Parts: sequence; structure tokens; C-alpha cells
Amino acid sequence: MAPGPVTGVVITPAAAELLARLQERHGPVMFHQSGGCCDGSSPMCYPRGDFLVGDRDVLLGVLDVGDGVPVWISGPQYEVWKHTQLVIDVVPGRGGGFSLEAPEGVRFLSRGRVFTDDESAALRGASVITGAAYERGERPPERGPVVALDDAAARQTCGPGGR
Repeated sequence: MAPGPVTGVVITPAAAELLARLQERHGPVMFHQSGGCCDGSSPMCYPRGDFLVGDRDVLLGVLDVGDGVPVWISGPQYEVWKHTQLVIDVVPGRGGGFSLEAPEGVRFLSRGRVFTDDESAALRGASVITGAAYERGERPPERGPVVALDDAAARQTCGPGGR
């Protein structure tokens, strides 16, 4: 991964390209990291406003694609994943039927990368932005960048091509 500010979420170039096309077609979008059930544990992409973010959902970050794409996760799921950076990627196949990329023949995929000790130290003490705080206007100081997953970076993630 490229050095820079520590963010809770980043996106690969291929996923960012697809996301930009979806924004052109559907307008502003957002992700909610699913916790399982019908759609597995996929990042689900919705037109902004079509998915109601809960007061206790946690904003992992805003991706630096288009006008910015917020990425949400439930509060309890965040507690399990808070030591991990979410890497949004795209792979061939069919994902959740409600996610915007479903008709494209590809699906967004979550990869996880455990924060290094230095990154964890940088994040310690940082407050999380909940759905309620976002409604009040709170935003993260940095956007989640587009990052290339070379072979070494892919080996540091969990998911296809990872551990």
C-alpha cells in the first residue's frame, strides 16, 4: 500500500473505475459493508439516500472517487473490524442483487488488511463518525485513496489473492 494518511477504507483502481461509471449513471452513491445473510459480506453500493444509515453505523471513510463516496459499516461489525483497513476491489461474478454493480457481471469485494502497529498508534484516540454525527455535518479529515494492489500488497490482504 502507498504511504499516506491512515484511512479506514481504500479502493483499487479497477473498483474506482467501475464506481465512477456507476456515479455517472446513478448520481451520488454510497457503500454499506454488509454483515452477512443474503448478500454474504460484500460492500453493497447504493444510490445515496436509498439505504438508510443508522445512527450507530460507523463511517469507515469517504473514498476519493467523484464527489466522494461514503463507506459505512454497522457499529457492532466495526468493533470486530476496527483493526483492519477495508480494501474495496472488484472481481468477475455476480454479487448481491441489490448492489448497483450487479448487472455489470462483476461484484465489489471487500479485502481486509490489518493495520500496522504504527497505523494503529496513529488511529488510537481518533473518534469514529457515526450516522448521527454525519447527519450533524461531521466528516473525516482525509479521503480514502485509490491504491494499486501489487503482488506484495495483495498478499497482505484477506480475500481472493490474499491469505
